[in-house]
Amino acid sequence: MSNLIIGNMTLTSLLVTIIGLIILWVIVSIPVWLAGKAVTGGKATFGEAMLATLFGPIVYAVTLIVVDFLLGGAVGSAGYLIGFILAFIGWIWVYKASFRTGWLSGIAIAVLAVIIFAVISIIIGAIFGLVVPAPFFPHF
Repeated sequence: MSNLIIGNMTLTSLLVTIIGLIILWVIVSIPVWLAGKAVTGGKATFGEAMLATLFGPIVYAVTLIVVDFLLGGAVGSAGYLIGFILAFIGWIWVYKASFRTGWLSGIAIAVLAVIIFAVISIIIGAIFGLVVPAPFFPHF
């Protein structure tokens, strides 16, 4: 009991969680790096991709929460929609800044990264026999 940190979390489970998050961060950075290399003509580095995947979600979440909080009372659910749009623009800005490109290139990196992630996921799924659980598919 003396090594409990939060609730039932021990130091070991905290370390495993942190290591798992770092591994996930590296894995998610790979498609962004490949997309960045494709869009920037090979100039993108893996470090830039890791920074983009670290700060992109942070900028997105903070923007969405702040805008919804500030506008939600005044314009209702439209505040969340405005926050969503501004948060998406913020995430593209992170890609733009991380890879030192323009806005269109930032959008291209984001779209291409999603496509690369999907293709890699399908390939890995086919190799290892992993599939999306049935509840995520519509029933006919």
